Amino acid sequence: MTETSETTGRRAVLRIGTVTSDKMAKSIVVRVDRTVMHPTYKKIVRKHTRLVAHDEKNEAKVGDVVEVAFSRPISATKRWRLVRVVRAGPRGAAAAGEQAAGGAR
Repeated sequence: MTETSETTGRRAVLRIGTVTSDKMAKSIVVRVDRTVMHPTYKKIVRKHTRLVAHDEKNEAKVGDVVEVAFSRPISATKRWRLVRVVRAGPRGAAAAGEQAAGGAR
């Protein structure tokens, strides 16, 4: 899951998650899900993290599974950059339903 950067020799921090928003210019919001054990009750609990990532080419769309890497601060909230789109999400009917529900903007 980690790979070494040729320039710095450090290991890159990579996360895989689902795009939840692509409405910003050159930015996406990625939801990364994980499971952790509750410290007291020893039950497996699902948690998630929202990461704002830089998408230079605007190639990721809502529903896509993407890989993001930690990087230098790009803006006030962006600390991640898009590495690749792992799997494309559902298109067509879902996108048409969003437009009809959202109204004219």
